[in-house]
Amino acid sequence: MARQRVRVQIEGLVQGVSFRAHTEEEALRLGLAGWVRNRPDGGVEALFEGEEAAVERMIAWCHRGAPRSLVRRVTVQHEAPQGKTAGFTIRY
Repeated sequence: MARQRVRVQIEGLVQGVSFRAHTEEEALRLGLAGWVRNRPDGGVEALFEGEEAAVERMIAWCHRGAPRSLVRRVTVQHEAPQGKTAGFTIRY
């Protein structure tokens, strides 16, 4: 199975709406490793690594976002997988 690693930046109404908590929940459900954090510019940044299909599902989820969020833009940067297979955290 192919592995994939992506860094995602999400813009819109994504802070103060439990976006990070919902992202963590979804990433763990999909078996992804990585982290999510708020950005000083009001956006959210996340790193996802895992099976390619799961990462693609997570990217699609980011376009929809958490229930109370309003996603305007998602930027995806592909990176070389580092082999991280477990652990997803919210960074503060």
